Amino acid sequence: MTIAPAKDTNVLWFLPTHGDGRHLGTHVGGRAVDLAYLAEIAQAADRLGYYGVLIPTGRSCEDSWVVASAMVPLTKQLRYLIAFRPGLLAPSLAARMAATFDRISGGRLLINIVTGGDPTENTGDGIFLAHDERYEITREFLHVWKSLLAGENLTFQGKHVRIEKGALLFPPVQHPHPPLFFGGSSDAGIEVAAEACDTYLTWGEPPALVAEKLNRAAAAAEGRGRKLTFGIRLHVIVRETAKQAWEAAEDLIRYLDDETIAKAQKTFAKMDSVGQQRMAALHGGSRDKLEISPNLWAGVGLVRGGAGTALVGDPDQVATRMREYMEIGIDNFILSGYPHLEEAYRFAELVFPKLPIRHQVTHFGTHVNSGPFGETVANLYRPGEARASS
Repeated sequence: MTIAPAKDTNVLWFLPTHGDGRHLGTHVGGRAVDLAYLAEIAQAADRLGYYGVLIPTGRSCEDSWVVASAMVPLTKQLRYLIAFRPGLLAPSLAARMAATFDRISGGRLLINIVTGGDPTENTGDGIFLAHDERYEITREFLHVWKSLLAGENLTFQGKHVRIEKGALLFPPVQHPHPPLFFGGSSDAGIEVAAEACDTYLTWGEPPALVAEKLNRAAAAAEGRGRKLTFGIRLHVIVRETAKQAWEAAEDLIRYLDDETIAKAQKTFAKMDSVGQQRMAALHGGSRDKLEISPNLWAGVGLVRGGAGTALVGDPDQVATRMREYMEIGIDNFILSGYPHLEEAYRFAELVFPKLPIRHQVTHFGTHVNSGPFGETVANLYRPGEARASS
């Protein structure tokens, strides 16, 4: 199946509730991620014009719903992509949480459905389900959740979920429900996406591999009379020159030793997530060949689970690679970079002007008589005035 190229795109950023810093796999350059720092990132993303922010979920993270609720009054337009983990809470409670957050935020909620691929974390949370069973409960969870948010009075009996005369008294702002994002590389995951979700997510593999996966999901959705949109989760390392960008990439992992990498890869190997297996296969735990596709670097995945690849390059190179993903149907980019505050500014300033972005963004360099923009030179003139007077 052929997916139409995306004409424009939304760009989201990331709140690093599991930690942040200048280097991976070390305390060197580590940064305290507290409420004030998360607020700095959220407010920067809001001001710069990112469409929203993804907040990760899991035992290594601060709770995403608590954090997002704290950020709402500090931001104006920023949307929050927050996770539900089916099997960890009842779909009726999840429906009330979503409706409440959507109302208090003025319709700024996006939902990320996460089935969980780490057996140790799952059992620690009381989830004792095999891989395909987790997708079974996800399907039932979403049926109930969507029905309640759509205003139905619901009685439902499934294999994992049962509800009698369920109802939601206070509806969400977004009708019939906040948009659903979902990622799953296995056959079971793609079936759930095709049946119930709005945006199918993938981690950052080379474009040909991404296209193959997106086509499978699109065909499965079409078979159900549905149509999906598509998003990709990537890190980014952009600098004014390619040389600076690749130096920054190497600097990010310069404290990693073989023992740390091996320990991380051993942990990832225990997971039953097909997506995680695909991420690990890109580098094989080796730092010898980390540029796996032009400007696509797998160094992050040496020690980080989940999204393990980064776009690395100058602004034109990064924008070109993103357009290549748009050509195969990607119209949502969920990005991050280390440290997340500084990289949010770099990406917005250097790459936003080179992309057809769907949502409103700050247009750098177009401010006129609006206060300082660039440091005043010699206490006499603003930087843009130098060219005008020469």
